[in-house]
Amino acid sequence: MKKKIGIVGATGYTGVELLRLLVNHPGVEITYVTSREHAGSRVDAMFPNLRGYIDLAFSAPSNEQLSECDLVFFATPNGVAMKSAQVLLDAGVKVIDLAADFRIKDIGVWEKWYGMQHASPQLVEEAVYGLPELNRAQVSGARLVANPGCYPTAVTLGLLPLVENGLIDLQGIIADTKSGASGAGRKAEVHTLLCEAGDSFKAYAVAGHRHQPEIAQTLSKLAGHPINPTFVPHLLPMIRGIHATLYAMLTAEADLQQLYESRYVSEPFVDVLPAGSHPETRSVRGANFCRMAVHRPGNGQRVVVLSVIDNLVKGAAGQAVQNMNLMLGFAEDTALRHPGLLP
Repeated sequence: MKKKIGIVGATGYTGVELLRLLVNHPGVEITYVTSREHAGSRVDAMFPNLRGYIDLAFSAPSNEQLSECDLVFFATPNGVAMKSAQVLLDAGVKVIDLAADFRIKDIGVWEKWYGMQHASPQLVEEAVYGLPELNRAQVSGARLVANPGCYPTAVTLGLLPLVENGLIDLQGIIADTKSGASGAGRKAEVHTLLCEAGDSFKAYAVAGHRHQPEIAQTLSKLAGHPINPTFVPHLLPMIRGIHATLYAMLTAEADLQQLYESRYVSEPFVDVLPAGSHPETRSVRGANFCRMAVHRPGNGQRVVVLSVIDNLVKGAAGQAVQNMNLMLGFAEDTALRHPGLLP
C-alpha cells in the first residue's frame, strides 16, 4: 500500500518541486495539498507542467485531514510548521519542515534571527537536522526532520571532510556564496523582478544572514567548539542554482582529492569531480546532486572548495524527498535519480 503524503504550502517554488518529484515516486500517493489563497483551484491549473500527473485541487489547511497522512511536508514560510507539528506528531504523522522552524537548537538564537516567539520549543531538541550525508541514521529513525537551508547544504557539504579531519583553521573559514533568484521564494518583491535582478550582480545581508547561525551550528558541533565562519551571500541573475566558493587555511598536510573522494564515495548525491575541475550550476539544474571540486592554489596552504547545487532540489525539495525516503523505508534515491537539465 502506498504511503499517503500531504504538502502544506504547495504553491511556492519548493512546493511545486515536491510535487514534480513525488508524482513519479512508486511508493507514495499525494493525497492532500494545501493553499489558503487558492483553495478549490486545480493544482495543474497553476502548474501546467503537472497536467496529466496529478488530479487534485488545493484545499484549505486542516489538521484533521493532514492527520490522515503518513507524512506531511511543510513548504511554508518560517513560523508555520511549528504551530501544527505537535498535533500531527501526536496523530502518528511524520513531519518534514522545509523552512527553518526546527533547524536552530538554541531557541534564543532562533527567535533573534527569525523575529518571532517559537511556538513549539519542546520539539526543537527532538528534530533531526536532515542532512543525510551527516545524519543518515538519525533521519531514518526520526518522526520530525528539519530540512536544511539551501546555502547551508552547499557550504556544509563542501567543508565536511576538512572539518571532520581537523585539517583547517576553523576561525578563518570564508563562505562566498551565490544564488539564483528563486531562492527568495515565489513572492512579489522588487529586488527579484527581472528588470531589477537581470544583468546585475550584488552581495546582500553582509552584516548577517539567517543561514549563518545554521552553518555555524553544524560546523561547531563537528569541531566540538564554537565556529563563526564568514558567510556572504550574493544574488545572481539566474533562476536556479547555488555556487559556494569556500576558503580556509590548512593546518596539516593531506591528499585533499583522496580525502574528498573517500568521504563521499558511498554518497548517492555528492559528486566529487576530478582534480582541477570547476563545477557549474547548470550541471545540477533540476537534479538532487551536490557537485564539488577541491583546489590548493599554487600548492600553498590555502584550500578552495567549489560546491554547486540546485537550491530548489538538493537545497530544498529534493533533499526533503531524500529524507522522506529514509524515514519511510524506501531506497534513498527513489524518484531522485535523474540528471540535470542542459542546456
